[in-house]
This record gives sequence, C-alpha cells and structure tokens, in this order.
Amino acid sequence: MAELLRKRGAILEIYIVKVGDTIDSIAEMFGIPVWKLAEDNQISYPFPLAVGQALLILYDTETIGNYPLVVGGYAYPFIHPFVLEETLLYLSKILVFSYGFTLEGDLVFPQIEDTALVNTGVSFGVTPILTLTPLDENGKFNNYYVSVLVNDSEVSERLLSQLLTVMREKGYGGMDIDFEYILPEDRVPFAQFVEKTRMFMNENGYSVSVALAPKIAADQPGLLYEGMDYRLLGSAADSVLLMTYEWGYTYGPPMAVAPLPNVRRVVEYAVTEIPREKIALGIPNYGYDWPLPFEKGVTAAKTIGNKEAVDIAITYGAQIFYDETAQAPYFHYQDEYGVTHEVWFEDVRSMQAKFNLIKEFNLMGCGYWQIMRLFRANWLLLHHEFEIM
Repeated sequence: MAELLRKRGAILEIYIVKVGDTIDSIAEMFGIPVWKLAEDNQISYPFPLAVGQALLILYDTETIGNYPLVVGGYAYPFIHPFVLEETLLYLSKILVFSYGFTLEGDLVFPQIEDTALVNTGVSFGVTPILTLTPLDENGKFNNYYVSVLVNDSEVSERLLSQLLTVMREKGYGGMDIDFEYILPEDRVPFAQFVEKTRMFMNENGYSVSVALAPKIAADQPGLLYEGMDYRLLGSAADSVLLMTYEWGYTYGPPMAVAPLPNVRRVVEYAVTEIPREKIALGIPNYGYDWPLPFEKGVTAAKTIGNKEAVDIAITYGAQIFYDETAQAPYFHYQDEYGVTHEVWFEDVRSMQAKFNLIKEFNLMGCGYWQIMRLFRANWLLLHHEFEIM
C-alpha cells in the first residue's frame, strides 16, 4: 500500500519514496502518466529517486483552493526567464530586489537593469513591487543609512520624490521597505518613515509593505529586533511580511531554515499587534548544506535549492528523513573527500505545514524568499490550497 501523508479525494496526495520504488511503479500505483509525475516533481531522465523523497501526486491540475491568498516572491533582475515565467503563474506580486539609496537621499538602481523583469510581471498580470534596502557599497545592510534617512526629512523627501518618478516610469505597482538591523533609538523614527512613505505613495496610487524581523515579544533583545516595533509598523504600512526563516543560516549550526514551532511563535505574537488581514507569512525557497563537524565562526553552509538538495541525496545515496517537530526534511551524506555533510531543505510536506499555519491564523498572504530557483511541486500545491489573488 502507498504511504500517504495527505489525501484530498482524487485531487492530490503526497507519497514518500520507499526502497525498491521506481518512477514507473509509483506512476502505475496512482494511475498517472510517468511524464506527469516526473514533470510535477522536476525529475529528469533517467528518473532517479531518493529513499524518503516526498513526491506530489497530482490528478486534477484545474482544481484550486477557495482560500483567497496574496502571494509574493522576491527576485533579482537576473532571474532566468524560464524560471520567472513558470513562477509568475502562481504570484500576485513580484518584489524586485533591490533599490538602494545614498546618504544624501539619491536612489541607487539595481546593478542589472530591471525593466525586463517588471514588464514580464505586468504581462502576466502580476504586480511588480520595488524593494528598497539600505545596502552599502559592500552589499551589506547598513543601519547608519537607515538612521540618516529616517531622521532627516530633506533626505527622505528627496528619496521619496525619486522613488515616485521611477515607479511611474517603469510601471511599478507599489514598494516594499526591507530594512534590517535598525538601531533601537530609531524604532519610532523608522515607523514614522514607513507611515510617511505609505501616505505619500497611497496619495499617488501605490501600496507600501514592510518586511519585519521574526519577533516573538515586544521587548525581544537583539539588534535584529529592537528597532522593529510590530504595532507601530503594522499601523504604518498597508501590509507586512514576517521574515520567518533563517533560523538555520550560513554561519549557524545545522538546523531547519524555518522550524515550524519557531514560525508559529512569531505568528502568534504578530497577530496580537497587527491585523491578520495585513500579515503575510515569509516562506523560504532554499536550504543549506553544512560540512561537519560544525565549528562556530569557521563553518559556513552552502545555500542550495530544494530540487538541488534531492539531487545531492540521490548522487550520494543518502536517505531523506523528516523531522516531525521542525516539520522539515533533512539528510546526511559523505562526499568524495570523506567529509560528512548535513542538509536541511524544504519539500511539499514542509510547505503543507506552512500553508496550514496560514489558514489556521487566517493570514492575508505569503511571501517567498526567493524565487530564483524553480520548485514546481510547491507552486502546484499552493495552487490547490489557495485561490491566488
């Protein structure tokens, strides 16, 4: 009998690959064509599988969910056209990463021209969103840039004027403010800047969202959190994105990128400070590969895509496991140099858990960081769970 994690009549199921399974035997088991099973799960010829791999078994590609959801995805202007077009089918808005600014308030354009990305989004009926970040010349988030901007009205007004011009010329439909490591003393000025930006942009027909570090309490210590006031920012912006990822990160110890208990705690706090109809849940579209043993300050994980993670497991004959607490897949393998690795990533099971959380808390939407790698099974699952607005 098939090992099923989920079933909705004759619409969709999730199957976990067992020893001895082949794509032909699985396709026959569910009565679907091999080509469809392979295409939906991005399995290339000769169709290798990993034990423990989660496969989306999709029968009816036309059926969609009845929960309305706003879906956003961050992308750099150099996204591959094929990946972009495949993903735009499932988005409400595409957030172009990113525009910056100087200490004088002059807008800094992306290094790669973004016009093609904006135009493609518009052609698919997806709203392009200009993302503003305080990145310095080294490409790092710089809270000094934030401090100057939010405390100097001339600088902010100069920047807002230039932003409006560019948004009009290029066809943007709104903007997203993605600032991190805001100084504690800039907590109120930052919220006031967001409100000023929202009022200015709303008057000109544009929406404004703000990305929020994943807090679980108003007084949570740490530079990532102290300058972020959920209540003030939730009031100041049209909508917010909870950056509920990066618990597992490049320089940290091996663990899930978005462990569900951690994500849940952020959402539980957020809904006490911000109206649910303004909140989008952040979703990671990536994983990490850590060489072991982990040594703090020395070990650095490699960022990988979710399909790439499965390919690694297949290459090294690793079995994929699923952490029921974190609600995330993981595995270990030994490379050709004898180094042991630990990999955490996302699959349709972990995505299903996040989608369930969105419904449980009746959130407005979700936002993916980022859509540079195609994860087709995720989008097909999303399509069946929600009505994308």
